[in-house]
Amino acid sequence: MSAIVLMLLGLGGMAAGYFFYSRFIAERIYQLDPDFRTPAHEFEDGVDFVPTNRFVLWGHHFTSVAGAAPIVGPAIAVIWGWLPAFLWVVLGTIFFAGIHDFGAIWASVRNRAKSVGALTGEVVGRRARAVFMIVIFLVLLMVNAVFAVVISRLLINNPGAVVPVWGAIAVALVIGQLIYRRIIGLGMVSVLGVAALYALIYVGPQVPISLPETTLGLSAGASWILILFFYAAIASLLPVWVLLQPRDYINGLQLFIGLILLYGAVLIANPVLVAPMVNADVPAGTPSLIPLLFVTIACGAISGFHGLVSSGTTSKQLDREPDARFVGYFGAVGEGSLALAAIIATCAGFATLADWQAIYTAYGQGSMAAFVDGGANILHAGTGMDVAVGATLLTVMAALFAGTTMDTGLRLQRYIFQEWSVIYEIPWMGKALPATLLAVASCLILAFGAGGADGSGGMLIWPLFGTTNQLLAGLTLLVITVMLVRLGRPARYTLVPLIFLLAMTLAALLLQLRNLYLDGEWFLLGLDIVVLVAAVLVTLECVGALRRLKKGETGEATS
Repeated sequence: MSAIVLMLLGLGGMAAGYFFYSRFIAERIYQLDPDFRTPAHEFEDGVDFVPTNRFVLWGHHFTSVAGAAPIVGPAIAVIWGWLPAFLWVVLGTIFFAGIHDFGAIWASVRNRAKSVGALTGEVVGRRARAVFMIVIFLVLLMVNAVFAVVISRLLINNPGAVVPVWGAIAVALVIGQLIYRRIIGLGMVSVLGVAALYALIYVGPQVPISLPETTLGLSAGASWILILFFYAAIASLLPVWVLLQPRDYINGLQLFIGLILLYGAVLIANPVLVAPMVNADVPAGTPSLIPLLFVTIACGAISGFHGLVSSGTTSKQLDREPDARFVGYFGAVGEGSLALAAIIATCAGFATLADWQAIYTAYGQGSMAAFVDGGANILHAGTGMDVAVGATLLTVMAALFAGTTMDTGLRLQRYIFQEWSVIYEIPWMGKALPATLLAVASCLILAFGAGGADGSGGMLIWPLFGTTNQLLAGLTLLVITVMLVRLGRPARYTLVPLIFLLAMTLAALLLQLRNLYLDGEWFLLGLDIVVLVAAVLVTLECVGALRRLKKGETGEATS
């Protein structure tokens, strides 16, 4: 089958979702009000609360939620065949991710830009809030610790990517000043920023940079991890318009150009999907498609981390409430487009089925390498681009997104500590610097305390990320559903996705518990039980709140 057919069906379906379904949700369900005063204006401080052009904010939101996950998840999931991955990405983007991300922004904006965890206290109850924020903290801890390892490995394995990855920060600092001070128009800023990024990608392989194998007893990977957290701490403290917004905006444009190149190459080369539509001959030890597909592909279909970004940084920068549709739903469409590109690259980027099978020898194989190699082959066939240049382009793209996700993730973790300072009345923890230091310290304790001198401790609990992250998405939909019921609006558009998601995720979690027990992974087993119990408690609290609302009772859930 031609990859063009898959591309047109996928992109066409997601475009229809944005133009029609999201408009219906915006007008009838969330009922966006152009006259509503957003928290960005109400609490404007020039640091975290900054009214932002919707295109710039879309760039920040999109690249913050994207990271490497919409590439890695689909690139692993195609081991079951391209059809299941394709259907989940497209339908998940339209009916799950778009509603979730869009809804989390709306819910937060309507409640003084509180995070979904803190918001739970007002919408559901204090007990649910306390438990929910533990799950949120675990997800952020996993994301930050693991993405530091991912980026460090990319920089070690691809020395030519060091200059463009770090040079992008300098570009963003300049772009931020140009945008914020309105020195030149956004269109010209965009052109200059993208041109500078691609110039760095060209220069990078000419000036490869590698750290010494050991520095003060630390490996190169550990040194990169420390450098990354030092940078992320500074980025977390800077006003969003200085670095976070422009870095994410330019990276978002760079991604879309990369996607245009890749999809354009598909149209020209017309590659064939060599991977099976449904793989009936999966390698031994591969888990069942149901329910694992729905936690293997998170970003690109639906992801709880998106709700944290939506209610953490994005809601604090929304200029007008109607912008939530473009930023949230279209942001999900952008990520779905990236996930679709990953499916095509990993299923049509190899010459034969045997070449594909040589990569997919076990569940978890393929991943980023399959995307980079397959995508580079398609770019070469369609545009004549050198395979090595194409591989560098795709590697830098992945590293830049992982970096922007880590930037936002650490800022979100800082917000968690600051929200805890209010909840538990710890004034000193509410200040930006102490909260940032606590966020960095918690990540480094996991990275080096559990991982030893190489700083890879995040990988220890990473097997729990898929289920924990998807449970977080389901619980976020629960909170949005309770809000809709309180407002007397139809809740089935969030209720149906959350029931399906919670069912699949709880099934995957129970299966994971069984495997951890059989493998004797006692630490992960205990942590998984904590996540399961937390999910059940929050769900019960939400169900209780819905029952009270149905009976017309008042109390904490309706205050």
